[in-house]
Parts: sequence; C-alpha cells; structure tokens
Amino acid sequence: MIIALILLGAVLGFAVVRPRGLPEATAAVPAALLAVASGLVTPAGAVGEIRELAPTVAFLAAILVLAFTAERHGVFGYLGALVARSGRGRPRRLLGAVFGAAAVTTAVLSLDATVVLLTPVVFAVAARAGVGHRPHSYACNHLANSASLLLPVSNLTNLLAFTASGLTFAGFAALMAAPWLAVILVEFLIFQFFFATDLARPGDATDLARLGNTAADGPTVAPRYALAVLAVTLAGFAGLQPFGVEPAWVAGLGAIALAVPLLKNREIRPGELIARADPAFCAFVLSLGVVVLAVRVNGLGDHIETLLPQHADLLGLLGAAVLAAVLANLLNNLPATLVLLPAVADSPGLLLAVLIGVNVGPNLTYAGSLATLLWRRILHARDAAPRTSEFLKLGAVTVPLSLLAGVTALWAGLHLA
Repeated sequence: MIIALILLGAVLGFAVVRPRGLPEATAAVPAALLAVASGLVTPAGAVGEIRELAPTVAFLAAILVLAFTAERHGVFGYLGALVARSGRGRPRRLLGAVFGAAAVTTAVLSLDATVVLLTPVVFAVAARAGVGHRPHSYACNHLANSASLLLPVSNLTNLLAFTASGLTFAGFAALMAAPWLAVILVEFLIFQFFFATDLARPGDATDLARLGNTAADGPTVAPRYALAVLAVTLAGFAGLQPFGVEPAWVAGLGAIALAVPLLKNREIRPGELIARADPAFCAFVLSLGVVVLAVRVNGLGDHIETLLPQHADLLGLLGAAVLAAVLANLLNNLPATLVLLPAVADSPGLLLAVLIGVNVGPNLTYAGSLATLLWRRILHARDAAPRTSEFLKLGAVTVPLSLLAGVTALWAGLHLA
C-alpha cells in the first residue's frame, strides 16, 4: 500500500505542479503501467477498471467539446452580458447574478466550463463595472465545485457515483436538488459577510487591460440555436437514460449539432475539436483510475470501510461527507471518489453524502480539485493571483457550514422520499 500511495502522490504532485506545462498524463500513464508491471494491480484488474471508467471519460471528452462549441456560438458572451445588465454596476447585485450564472453553468455544462469559460467573462464584467473582481472570481471557483451537486453530468465525481447508485437521472436530480440549493444559499450568505468591504465599495474606473483581454460586452441577441441545442441535450440526458443511453452519446450528439455550423462557416477547424476533447487529460483520468485501484486493493479500501459510518441517519450521513471532504483535500476529489465508492455502493444515502463531501470539500484547499488548480492558473495569468491565506480562510468558513447544510437537506429529502 505504501508503494501504491507513493505512486499516487507522484501522479497528483505532478498534476498540481505541471512542470513546463506538461500534461497530467505524462506522469499518470507511466505510473499506471508501473503499477501493473510491479504486480500492484493485475492486468485483468487494470483492464476492468479502464472499461468501467471509459463511459465516464467519453462523457468528459464530449462535454468539453460541447462547452467549447457553445462558447464559439456566443453563449458565454451572452451570459456575461446578462450578468452585467443584472448587476447594473452594483457589487452585491453583480455577485447575485454571478452566483446564478455559475450555478446554472456548472449544473448543465459541468464545473470545467465554469472555471475555463465563465471565469474570464466574469472577470471582465467586474472590470467594466468598476468593481473589485475578488468576490465574483471566487464565486466562480466555489460554485464550480459546490454547485456541481445537482445533475449526474455536472461533475466526473457525479457520473461515477451515478453509475454506482442505481438511481435514474431524474431520481438523482430530485434527491440532490435540496442539497444543491442549500449549499448555494450558504455560500451566498457567507460571501456577503466575508467580502463585505469589497461589496460595499462603489464602482470606479478600472484598467481593463490589466485585468485581462476578454471582452466584457457580450452579444445582446441570444444565440437561440445554441441555447436550443443545449436545452435539448439536457432533456436528452434525463429522457434517454431510462433506455440505457449513456450520457456520453447525448453530449456527443449535442456537440456535433453545435460544431457542424461552425465547421461549415470555417469558424473552427476539425483539429480544434480533437484538441478540445483533451485526449491527454482523458488518458490521465483512466491512468489515475488504475493507480487508485492499486491503492484501494492493497489495503486502503479496507481501512476506509472501517472509518465509514454504517447507517444513513443524520450523523452517519454527516460522518460520510466529512470523511469524503478530508480525503478530497488529501488525495484530490477524483481519487477520493474512486476510493470511497466501493464502500458505499450498497447505500444510496451514504453514497450521495460522500458526493457532497467530495464536491463541497475541495473549496477548502487548492489541491482539492483539478478545477480549483486550473482556476488559480487563470487568475495568475491575469496578474490577479488569489492570496493563499484568504483562500484558506474562506474555505474554512464555507466548507463546514455548506457540508452541514447540504447533508441536512439530503437527510430530509431521503426521509420524505
């Protein structure tokens, strides 16, 4: 188990640092091969893990292309224009609009879209409004994690849990709607107090060039075709799942529907679609699954089972969520999910509590999720790096209260169901 943990630590450390900008797969693929070659994982076990993860990774590739093509159709520019008009240059109103936009974007297009595509737009909107960007950019990061609770397609962790839960798409969303709303409300209220000084400061002129080159003015006419495709795709996730249609197929068809007009008008090239599917990151996820399997089968899985509560009462759900949050910050949320799921697969309540932990918990530290690390790099590129002390203080306030609110709402929903 120690050797397997060293391999996992090396993979995650490389993913955090990314020396010379090398992709995460640069370390993950050799580590997975080494795990098999050294006997930590059998070849059959590795192949089985890859097969189990393949539908989830296929969805990841498809949703990345879907978000990219939606952005090229002007969806995020239009969303930024709506946020700007709703905020009317007032910091508190703008924060509410950002919360709404980030929550919806994360739920429908996954947390990566919120971090990569929405954060720069929000950054520019705050600059144009002459208000400080900190509350609004932090909101994009926090909601990319915590607002990913709603749908199975909102996060890779959700897809993994959804596959193991035996729930329908609609059933999953129904149980997670109350925790999703509760967590977002708690985050919003805490942001009001934590950033009270920033939100009370009147707007003034800001040097937009210093904050980034993203245009703050989005299109005033809605990209109806793209929005219609996204709506149909979302309906397809729920409507086709009972017939055994994998979410990856639905997301893929939605991406094709958005890509065809762009390709026809030569606004994008076929190679861009392949690049946006991020084959290297997909390889990283598959390889990470093999490395985590090595950790799990060599003893960690047994230790985790002894720590997990056995009953889905309120204390049991809270204990499972807290353990998941701790592991997410120690191992990263994706490995933590892979480690925990086999132990809670027979209890939908505990499984969903674990999901709250691995989705909300990463707001505590930079290493909690890859999305947070990517968000940090985006701010660094705009010469607006977050202060580590501030990030940790905000996480220390929001995460415990959000976990408590989300788990309590889940417990209530399970008893009402």
